[in-house]
Amino acid sequence: MTLDTLIIGGGISGLSSAFRLAREGMKVAVLERDVLGMEASWAGGGILSPLLPWNYAAPINQLCHHSAQLYPQWIDEIRTHSDTNPEYWPCGMQVLLPFDDPNLLRWTSATDEATYPGFSISLTDTGSLWLPNIAQVRNPRLISALREALTTLGVTVLEHSGTTRLIFSPNSTAIQHVESVHGNHQAGAYLVCGGAWSQQMLADAPPTKTITPVRGQMLLFRTTTDTLKHIIYYKGTYLIPRRDGHLLVGSTLEYVGFDKSTTEEAKNKLMEQAFFLLPALRSATLEKHWSGLRPGSPDNIPTIARHPHTSNLYIDAGHFRYGVTMAATSSQIIADLISHRTPGLDVAPYAWG
Repeated sequence: MTLDTLIIGGGISGLSSAFRLAREGMKVAVLERDVLGMEASWAGGGILSPLLPWNYAAPINQLCHHSAQLYPQWIDEIRTHSDTNPEYWPCGMQVLLPFDDPNLLRWTSATDEATYPGFSISLTDTGSLWLPNIAQVRNPRLISALREALTTLGVTVLEHSGTTRLIFSPNSTAIQHVESVHGNHQAGAYLVCGGAWSQQMLADAPPTKTITPVRGQMLLFRTTTDTLKHIIYYKGTYLIPRRDGHLLVGSTLEYVGFDKSTTEEAKNKLMEQAFFLLPALRSATLEKHWSGLRPGSPDNIPTIARHPHTSNLYIDAGHFRYGVTMAATSSQIIADLISHRTPGLDVAPYAWG
């Protein structure tokens, strides 16, 4: 089979791009070093917003807010090809923080329906900020839904592919093929979506915005369905309720290389913060403690682009904490670039070098 696009990396970026391209009729294959979606895409919380938008640069907010607007329709598109419900839920988010934050004051004075449609912010009676339009998705179920959709659309998925190697033409103006344990693979376009491992995959053509692993540890509690109905954020800690009574607590930011181990220190700190924010959790059951490696990048800005010198090489990586958040828009940008269309957003901030 002659492929239109070979995607290297089966996390949220690779799966969402494969879905977009396959829906446009392209022949697509995905190579995953391990199991689809089981790295940062599975490990995160699924909040469809920057945690504090006023602390991020415009390119981050542009991607996040545009993606948030696309999400309801995108989920509907996925569900036409899948039986799994990703549990998209506009539950709102309560933010507890000092209100003399200059970034916040600038943000609230500049933010309106014209700049970010559907976004609103208000001060509650309890002295917190209430963001009613913030939504979440249950990311493990989103991964499962996308996997089912790719099967329905005829996308080839090759897991446990191990280390892949990009073979360049003699003058490096094109990729000739990709080597993996499954053999050699040829395609019209090659898209690297390797998350925290993207820098290693692209040793011969690295993105200038260096991508490095950043460990995040999280906890999962079993509670009752009425314990919490919205997201809470306070000083780096967030609580995310699921509709079935599960509740996530996250997360740490640790620059420890490719170490995915969990620590008692992090668990105890997260539990202490969670109990402070929601005392009812003291009687809940702690079910799981895990970590994931985010693809960190300078200023959180991902690289979503075609290589400036290698004509058939593309990248969608470096989303740091917001791969799931940005997926609906990032995948659309990649589909536009591979199809030689002009994206609807200014993509200059996400350029490759």
